Parts: sequence; structure tokens; C-alpha cells
Amino acid sequence: MTFEFDWVDAFSETPFGGNGCAVVHGGAAVPDDICMAYVRETSLVECTFTGPSDVADVRVRYFLASREIPFAGHPTVATVVAMRARGLISDGRFTLETAAGIVPVEVAGTQVKMTQIAPEFGAEVPAGLIARVGGLADSDIIAPPQVVSTGLPFVITVLKDRAALDRVQLDLQALADLGVHLGQPDIGMLEPFWVTRPGATAAGDTFGRLLLAPPSPPEDAFTGSATGAMASYLWRHGLIDRPDFVAEQGHGMGRPGEAQVHVLGPREAITGVEVSGHGAIVMSGTVHLPDHL
Repeated sequence: MTFEFDWVDAFSETPFGGNGCAVVHGGAAVPDDICMAYVRETSLVECTFTGPSDVADVRVRYFLASREIPFAGHPTVATVVAMRARGLISDGRFTLETAAGIVPVEVAGTQVKMTQIAPEFGAEVPAGLIARVGGLADSDIIAPPQVVSTGLPFVITVLKDRAALDRVQLDLQALADLGVHLGQPDIGMLEPFWVTRPGATAAGDTFGRLLLAPPSPPEDAFTGSATGAMASYLWRHGLIDRPDFVAEQGHGMGRPGEAQVHVLGPREAITGVEVSGHGAIVMSGTVHLPDHL
């Protein structure tokens, strides 16, 4: 099986920033195990595989090294930038079919704005349990951690300062204990998204980190889906004064990324989250995949 691909660094205007994603054009019908093997081959966190859709303009499938996931933010930006560069879409509005639902997207050159679905606010999680996942003290957490999803669930965890954020180290046993507590025994299904204010630079309002369990790389450089969930949490709980802000991530990894975020609707009735960012194509070519492993 032969496909064209583009490797795009999302949430960055230049290569080697933000978060990389390989976009395999026309590969939506590739078997799951081949898709996951391809992700492992790239050493990226996620890759996407596109195809035709009966309900939207394009179908997108999102894969980690270990499983398919319903939605992801930086791969959405990467996919749209790659398709725009190849002339498969034009500037303007269109829709993506994802396993999480239809995602409206707007593109202008290398900038993509996605509208994530209305957030689902799940269980609050004991701060002590989350603190153990990150190797932190309970006092480092300044608001009740909570499961939030705008297509993919994360435990949004607000930390007191940048020093605490920098100290986060993933404890895999504590992460497994968190999964059991939340009824998700598969490790890595509900990672904490750690966030603090202000941003990593003067331009940012928030700074986040997402540490990952194997076989994924140890840290995600920019997490668009978690950014939408985080924005919903901060707006809902009165932790930000306005619904639009700049989110930063990846600076501690030497891969700075930035997104413009706008939460739609009042605090008590959020209808969606707009997350916007640029993408830069790093390489393009042809991938040759086996039809079975």
C-alpha cells in the first residue's frame, strides 16, 4: 500500500516547534495494526489517516502508537495544513468526520481554527491521587482536578506556579491507580493535563504540560484537545476573567507552541471551544505500508 504523506509541526509557524504529526493522505482504510505500527516507526505521538466521508468533507482517523483515539487537536491542525498545501482544500470553512463527531474547521493559509465540541465535565478527582501521578505535593494543586472532554478526556489539574509545573514527573503506578479509580484500567487513557498561569512567555496566558505513558514518547509538545478541555475548565470555574486567551506548551522541551483559544458561551452553558494555530510542513513524500503484519 503506497500513500503520499506530509510531516507537519502543528501550533508553530516554523519547523521544529510545536508538535509533529505525519498525515497519510487517503489512508483511512489501512488496518489498525498497520496504522499503529506506522506511528511507532515515526516516533511521533500521533499520526492521521484521511479518506472520503458521507457526512462531512473529509474523514480523519487519529492513531497513537497503542490505539486509535476519537479526536486530537494538533493532528487536526496538521491534517488541514497538509491538505491545504496540496490543494486538496481551499481557504474557507469545511468539516471533518471524526470518531468524536463532526468538527467544523476554518483554514487561511497555514492557520487553522477548529471548533471543538461542547465540553463534558466528568468526575472530580482527589488532589492527593493526582499529585502522586506527577510526583508533587498536594499543596501544589490549587483547584479540584476534574475530568473534562471536548472530544478526548483529560484530568485538568491547575498548579500553583511554574516551578511546580517544571517538577512534574510521571509515576506510572500512580497513573494506573488513577485509571482504576476512574474505571479506566488501561494506562494512559485519562492523563492529567497540568497547567499554570501565566504563560511560558510574555505572550502567553497559560502554560501546560502532558506527560505520556509508553509506548508513546514521554511528553507531548502541544496538545490541542487538552487545551480545549483546559479552557472549558478554567472558564467554567471562574479561573480566567475572559473567554479568549493564548495557551502555550512545549517550551521546556525546546519545541515552543502557541494556540489562540476562545470558549463559546457563558460559563454555565459552554457550547464549544475554538482553538487556532499555525502549522509548518517539515517533509513530504511517499510511504510504503504492508497490507498485514
